[in-house]
Amino acid sequence: MAEQETNKRTMTQEEPVEETQNTQESEAAEEFFEDQASGIDESIHEELEQAKKELEECEERYLRLQAELQNTLRRNKKEKEEAARYRSQSLATELLPVIDNLERALTIEVTDEQGKSLKKGIEMVLASFEQALSKEGIETLDPVGEPFDPQFHEAYTAVPAEEGQESGTVAQVFEKGYTLHGRVLRAAKVAVVQ
Repeated sequence: MAEQETNKRTMTQEEPVEETQNTQESEAAEEFFEDQASGIDESIHEELEQAKKELEECEERYLRLQAELQNTLRRNKKEKEEAARYRSQSLATELLPVIDNLERALTIEVTDEQGKSLKKGIEMVLASFEQALSKEGIETLDPVGEPFDPQFHEAYTAVPAEEGQESGTVAQVFEKGYTLHGRVLRAAKVAVVQ
C-alpha cells in the first residue's frame, strides 16, 4: 500500500511536469505551424500579386495589339481606297501627250473639205478622250486670268503687264495642266504677268 501511495504521489508530482511539458510542446507546435502558415500565406500572397501583375501586363499587351490591329486595318483600307481612287493615274499621265498633240492638230487652219472633215474627226476623238478622262475624275487646268499658284502652275516665262492685267496672274497657257481628284498629274505650263 505504501507502494501505491508512493506511486500516486509520484504520478501527482509528475502530472504537472508532464502537463507543463505538453503545454510547452503544444505552444511550440502552434508557433511552428503559425510561422509555417504565415510563411505560406506570405508566399501565396506574393504569388498572387505576381500573377496579378502578369495578368495586367497581358491585358495591356492585348489592348495594345488590338489597337495596333485596328490601326493596321484602317491604314490598309485607306491605302486600298486611295489605290482605287488613283488607279488611272499612270494611264492618264501617258495619254496627256496624245491629247496635247490632238489639240495642236486642231490649231492648223484648213481650207478644203477634206481638211475640214479630218479636223472634225480629230475634234470628235479629242472630245471622247476628254469625256473618258472626266469620268475618271481627271480635270483640266486652263488658268488664263487666274492668280499664279505654284502648286498647280509651272511658270515658263514672265511677260510685261498689259492694260487691265494684274501682276502675278497667268497671261498665257502653253500646255494645259491636269488633276486627278485634286492631285496634280501635270502642272499647267504658263506665262505669268510681271
